[in-house]
Amino acid sequence: MTELSSSVRVRLLIAALMIAVASSGAAGQQAPAIPLSLGDAARLAAHQSAPAQGARLRADEAQARVRQRRADLLPTLSSYVQQAGRTFNTSTLGIDFPTPPGQPPVFDPKGQVEGPVNTLDVRGRVQQNLLDFGALGRVRSAQAAARSSSADADATAEQAATVATTAYVRAMRADADLHARQADTLLATELLGIAQSQLQAGTGVGLDVTRARAQLAATRASLIASRNARDHAHLDLLRSVALPVGTEVVLTDSLSAAASGEPLPDEATLVAQAIRTRPDLVAEEERVRAAQQGLSAIKAERLPTLGLVADDGVIGKNGAKYLNTYTWGLQVTLPIFDGFKREARMQEQQSVIKEAEIRRRDLEQQAQVDVRGALLDLAAAREQLDAAQERLRLAEQEVSQARDRFNAGVSGNADVVNASLALTASRTLVNDAETAYQLARVSLARATGSVTTLR
Repeated sequence: MTELSSSVRVRLLIAALMIAVASSGAAGQQAPAIPLSLGDAARLAAHQSAPAQGARLRADEAQARVRQRRADLLPTLSSYVQQAGRTFNTSTLGIDFPTPPGQPPVFDPKGQVEGPVNTLDVRGRVQQNLLDFGALGRVRSAQAAARSSSADADATAEQAATVATTAYVRAMRADADLHARQADTLLATELLGIAQSQLQAGTGVGLDVTRARAQLAATRASLIASRNARDHAHLDLLRSVALPVGTEVVLTDSLSAAASGEPLPDEATLVAQAIRTRPDLVAEEERVRAAQQGLSAIKAERLPTLGLVADDGVIGKNGAKYLNTYTWGLQVTLPIFDGFKREARMQEQQSVIKEAEIRRRDLEQQAQVDVRGALLDLAAAREQLDAAQERLRLAEQEVSQARDRFNAGVSGNADVVNASLALTASRTLVNDAETAYQLARVSLARATGSVTTLR
């Protein structure tokens, strides 16, 4: 039910985007901004990114190969019309035609060429494998390979979703940096106003005004750089979710939504979930099964096969009477010796199985490492976020106290400028910690194979 609702949401979002872009082109104006959440970005990328679409097509190809293998178990029907002429040597017929005594033989005993005999043969033919263990094994192997390909498509979609969510987090970080630089610019503008007011009142000095202007110029330069970085981050986000360039999106999530109070999930539970549900692990498990089924199919080729062949039609001389003829038969085939080709194929398939099992064990270990690493990053990010928020609180307090002293004329604005620089650094540290927390969330979802279920 959850997968269905997620699919419906993705389709509705895609439809809304298409309508917005179409209406924009028809009206010749910019389309309205589309709200986009972190989970929406993940599911959009998993649904419509080029790698995900290509992987789903490869899964369709694997399903087509299953149907090809299944055709060996189904009857084949064919028909043909043959117009033929033939000459033959009567001595090859193997039939003696007796003649009355004293009469010459009907045909020369040494043989003679008769014909040509022109015939028209119209025939339908059916062939059916009644029992073929090798073909059954090949069908099962193809089915396992198709399941593996489908899991590969899920893994590719999960990877595309990871790329999109990472781009979304970077876009959130760029938005947060832009907001921080805007706040820095407002503070610098306010401090410049205070310095100019004090200079006009005769209680300030020109150095304070110059220092405030320099600070404002620096914050404006940082603001321009942050705005450019924000635009690039949004462009990368559009590319990752396969939306047209120029589409306006509004991020409905923000870095400040990081919840540092939630308890960390249990590692053993997450590892078990990862081994059970990660698409790359599922794909590797199906590859092992496909290789094992392939080995069973090769072994089954040693068994006898039973088939039915039948045809029915009419044959006769051109322009003469046509008569019905038919042929049917049961055929049992028993392989005896093929030059050890089958044994060599079995040896090759056994190596394929061992290789797939090694990859599966390696992926299981990698899943454990990924889960533990993501949990470590998540815990560290929470601690860093707590420390950064405390530093930000103290930096804001320092700016407030320095500004009060400056307003009162007790000191120059050097203390305020230094405090504002510390505030800028503190805001950046908070953004760093919140970004690390969000990226750790994405990494943990990637480690457990649940990126597309993010909210």
